[in-house]
Amino acid sequence: MLTYRYAAAGLICLLATPTLAQTKWNLPAAYATTNFHTENLAQFANDVKAATGGKIDITIHGNASLFKAPEIKRAVQTGQAQMGEVLISLHENENPVFGIDTIPFLATNFDEAKKLWLASKPAVQKAFDAQGLMVLFSVPWPPQGIFAKKDINTVDDMKGLKWRAYNVGTSRIADLVGAQPVTVQAAELPQALATGVVNAFITSGATGYDSKAWETISHYYDTQAWIPKNITFVNKAAFASLDKESQTALLNAAQAAEERGWKTAQEKSNWYLSELAAKGMKVQPPSPALKDGLGKVGEQLTADWIKRAGGEGQAVIDAYKKM
Repeated sequence: MLTYRYAAAGLICLLATPTLAQTKWNLPAAYATTNFHTENLAQFANDVKAATGGKIDITIHGNASLFKAPEIKRAVQTGQAQMGEVLISLHENENPVFGIDTIPFLATNFDEAKKLWLASKPAVQKAFDAQGLMVLFSVPWPPQGIFAKKDINTVDDMKGLKWRAYNVGTSRIADLVGAQPVTVQAAELPQALATGVVNAFITSGATGYDSKAWETISHYYDTQAWIPKNITFVNKAAFASLDKESQTALLNAAQAAEERGWKTAQEKSNWYLSELAAKGMKVQPPSPALKDGLGKVGEQLTADWIKRAGGEGQAVIDAYKKM
C-alpha cells in the first residue's frame, strides 16, 4: 500500500512538472543559402538555440523562399514572421535614412561604412521602433561595382543599357546615365540575366557570384561606389514575449553576428572578385573618365538625398563626417 502511494505521488509530481516550452520562430531572408549573409544568420540561430538550451528555435528561410525581399519587413511588422533580414535600402521610399548607405562615394571602404552605420543607427532604430520593430544587427556587403556585357569607358557608354534596379538609388543612376531601369531583386537576377531582361547592373561581387554572372556577363568594373548593409530585426511584441534570459541570449547572439558578419564581408570581398576573374570575367578598375563621370552622378545623388532627408539626414551626414 505504501509503495502504491509513493508511486502515485511520483506520478502526480511527474504530471505536474511543466514541459519545456519551445518558441519556434521564422526568419525570412532574401539571399542564397550559400551566401555569407545567410550563413551568418544560420550561425546566429544556432547560437540562440544553444544559449537558450533549445527554448528558442529559429528557422532561416533563405533565397526569398518564404517572402520576396520587398515583403519581408512588412511580414515581420504584421506578425507573419517573428524576425527578418532585409537590404535596408530597399525601403528608402519609407524613410530616406534607410538609403544613406547607397549614396555613391560617401563611404567606400569598411572603416567608413562602419562609421556611417554608427552615425545613422539611432535614426534607423527610431524609425524601426515606430513600426513595431527592433533592430538587432547589421552586416555589410562588399563594395559595389558595375557588371556589363561590353566595355564601359565613360558614363556615356551606359546609355540604353537594360539596367537592373533594386532601390531608389540604382533607379536614379539609370535615369542620370540614360539607361533603362528594370526592377529585379537578387533572387530573380539569374533568370533576368539568362533571359536578357537586364544586361548591366551595379552590385557587390557577392551577388554577382551568387547569380553566376559570368554565364552572361563579361565585364566587372570595381568602382567601389558604396557599401550597402543588410539589417536583421525582430518584431517588438515577439521579443517582449520572451523571458529576460532569452532576451539577453538573443541580444548577445546578435552582437556576435554583427561582429562576425563585418569581418566576413571584408575577408570575402577580394575572394569574390578573384572567383569572378577565375570564371573568365574581365575584372578591372574603372577608367579615369568613368570614375569622373560616376563621381558627378554621385554628387547629384547626394544632393537629391539630402533634399529628401531634410534636417535629420543632414544631421546624420554631419555626425558621420565628424567621426
